[in-house]
Parts: sequence; C-alpha cells; structure tokens
Amino acid sequence: MKSIPFYIFYILTWLVAQLSLKGMFLVSDIARFFAYYVVRYRRKTVAFNLKNSFPEKSEKELKRIEKAYYKHFCDLFMEVTYLLHAKERKLSKMCKFTNIDLLNKYYSEGKSVIIAAGHYSNWEFLGYIANKMNHTLLGVYKPVANKRFELFMNKARSRFGGVTVPMQDAFRTVLEYNKNGKLFFLILIADQTPARSEIHYWTNFLNQDTPVFLGVEKIAMKTNQPVLFCNMKKVARGKYEIEFIPICDNPKETKPYEITDLHVKTLEKIIKEKPEYWLWSHRRWKFKRVDNKIIRQKFE
Repeated sequence: MKSIPFYIFYILTWLVAQLSLKGMFLVSDIARFFAYYVVRYRRKTVAFNLKNSFPEKSEKELKRIEKAYYKHFCDLFMEVTYLLHAKERKLSKMCKFTNIDLLNKYYSEGKSVIIAAGHYSNWEFLGYIANKMNHTLLGVYKPVANKRFELFMNKARSRFGGVTVPMQDAFRTVLEYNKNGKLFFLILIADQTPARSEIHYWTNFLNQDTPVFLGVEKIAMKTNQPVLFCNMKKVARGKYEIEFIPICDNPKETKPYEITDLHVKTLEKIIKEKPEYWLWSHRRWKFKRVDNKIIRQKFE
C-alpha cells in the first residue's frame, strides 16, 4: 500500500516540473490563500515564534512578516517540488554561486570544507553545486519510514554528483573520507531542534534560550577542516544567490562552543536582515529550561 502514495507523489511532482516559473508561482499564490486563510497552517506557531524573536517590533510589522513568510513558504514548497525533476539548465537560471573560487582555493590547499546552513531561503539548492566543484559533496539526510520515497529523494538530490549520507552514519563517513585523504564538501543544516536526550548546549538565539546541535563543531574539531556558513540570498521569486562565508579556518585553535556560537550568530544576523525567509513554522523552540529541567513548550 505504501507504493500508491509514492506514485501519486511522483506524478504530482513531475507535473509541477513541467510548469513554467510563472505557472508555478501562480499555483503557489493559490496554495498560500488556502494555507493562510483556510487551513491556517501552523499560524499559532509562526505568530508565537515571531513575537518571541522580535519583541521590539509592532504587531503591524509582525503581521507583515508573517504574511510575507507564508508567501515564501508556499514558493519554497513549489520550488522544492520543482527541483526533484528539473533539468540543470533550468536550475542554473534560478540559483547562482557567487564565490566558488573560495572552494577551489581550499581544494588546491588539500582542505575539505564543512558547510553550516540554516532553514533559510531554499537550502535544497545546495545539492546543485556538486558538479561545479572538485570536492565530493556529502549531503546528510534523516531516514524516513517509506523507503521507496527515501530512495527517490536521495536519487533526486544526488543526481548532480553528490553523495547522500544517513544522519546516523555522517560522523563515521566524514572520518573515513578524512582518513583516506578524500576532500569533501559536507553540508549540515545546523538550526534544527535536538531531541531532548541530545541537548548538551544552550545559547541565545533570536532573543530566546535555544538548544543547538554540536555536530558542526564536533566534526570540525575532529577533522580540523575549515568551516563556512552558507548565506543564501533570495533576490526575487525563484532567484537565489549563494555566498560562502568563512567562519573558522583552524577549528582546533578555537575554544569550546566557539564554532557553534559563530555559526549561530551568523544565521541570526542573516535572519534579522530578511526574517520572512526563515522557516518560522518549524517548532524550533519546543524545549525550554525551567529550574534546571528541560520541559516541552506550548505554542499558543
């Protein structure tokens, strides 16, 4: 029975990929109306996150950001669907990488690179860079129950030359590449919420006490490879520019949590400049600390 939903999904995503960008965003506008006004998809969560992140902003400004976010969110959904089947020539018109020469510099020096990224703009475009550089791209993913769906997603994400790696195998895979002298370009989406048992560090992020993953820092410290942050700018609907910002060239010379704080603060700065492009419907602050205990937070 699991194959039926998959084939429906495949057909729908293929049909989306046949649309022009103008047609795709027309569908996005229709979806936005239903998501915001009819279904009211996670509107309490979005409002809760925005209010706590920007206590200095007026209700009018928060509402403007909220509506702009739902426009971007529906665009994002359509773009990600489009990316699953789109040809390279179409993608090249949607996304540009502004400083690939920096990656070539690291490659010529015999260095791999660790990329910290957030759920900002459209992070799925990062897989498109695989055939534009010399490093081997390693994309970490979270396995899902439907293996047919997982196989399709991994094939789509790696069709430009990247290698998909299950989350539980990421650390071991990176160490193997590093030990064997294989230069890698590791992408880690670093702004997800850790499971309660995996929370080992908290920091201030968008005016809130926030638990963060330490994966970027742990891998960087173990391999001593440079860390960069992916700054993805949305310049228009369906148009992006990606710049890689150096965070740390020599991880082993840093203090504990320094790398983590650096990439968290870099993301925070980017979000504050254009807040509507971050994933506000994600329950990022599902946990909080009260009297030295971690409790689940309600979004209301």
